[in-house]
Amino acid sequence: MVVEIDRNSGYCFGVEFAIKMAEDEMQENGHLYCLGDIVHNDMEVKRLYEKGLRIIDRDQLQDIHDAKVLIRAHGEPPETYKTAMQNNLELIDASCPVVLKLQNRVKHTFDQMQKVNGQVVIYGKKGHAEVIGITGQTRGEAIIVTTEEDLDKIDFSRPVTLFSQTTKSTKGFYHIRQLIQEKLAREKVDFTDGDFVANDSICRQVSNREPHLTKFAKEYDIIIFVSGKKSSNGRALFNVCLGENKRSYFIESEEELVLSWFETGDSVGICGATSTPMWLMERVAEYIRSLELYTTPQ
Repeated sequence: MVVEIDRNSGYCFGVEFAIKMAEDEMQENGHLYCLGDIVHNDMEVKRLYEKGLRIIDRDQLQDIHDAKVLIRAHGEPPETYKTAMQNNLELIDASCPVVLKLQNRVKHTFDQMQKVNGQVVIYGKKGHAEVIGITGQTRGEAIIVTTEEDLDKIDFSRPVTLFSQTTKSTKGFYHIRQLIQEKLAREKVDFTDGDFVANDSICRQVSNREPHLTKFAKEYDIIIFVSGKKSSNGRALFNVCLGENKRSYFIESEEELVLSWFETGDSVGICGATSTPMWLMERVAEYIRSLELYTTPQ
């Protein structure tokens, strides 16, 4: 009978890099502004607040001058950099390299699509910080789709280039790709292969976790998935676990654990999102062990 943490869970490179940059700056100067939550995990945001990190939104950014502001891993649209120049702000840019590469690809594609009256479509969550940064490369003209119903926004008589938010589900992306291809073939009379280009821009640090969690979820009687409720990556990965193990539960902290979920002798697997700190999963594990229903591996 064991309680074990999935050591492949926890921060991806981009989030870890951004938090390290923030902590280094606060250690030197005591405080730092951050444009939006540095990570979609309230527990970690609270920990960093106590170190001096102050979260601001885009409206507040307009009123800040002569200060340092952290750009988180999600990246930002061009307008943020213009505001920084106008307000004499020093940006500590922790944009994830994978996100920056995607932004550059989207901008280049948008410029090319203008010549053929084409459309850039982003498979992602509307309002998500990364999606805001990506659509900013298209002057806000990219079409955001999340569900099959959102495909009604697309003009299928015109060429389409599809990208994905880096943290979306691989399965979901390829489903949307197939639907768009089928609709174009039906509705565009002179449809050719060049009328539709699909770019799988999902981060492999994220997508590789899906098959791993598929296996991990089967190895335990009960799965405790730890993630911030605002994390789209967390929801996607939790659903992977739930698909393999119906006794999978989503929590933000150990305070949300329910004793009736557990039965004496259960083996427990603990995992989380790319925005879940390892210290939080360890705290959840210690709490479960304190129930004295379990023993740790020798």
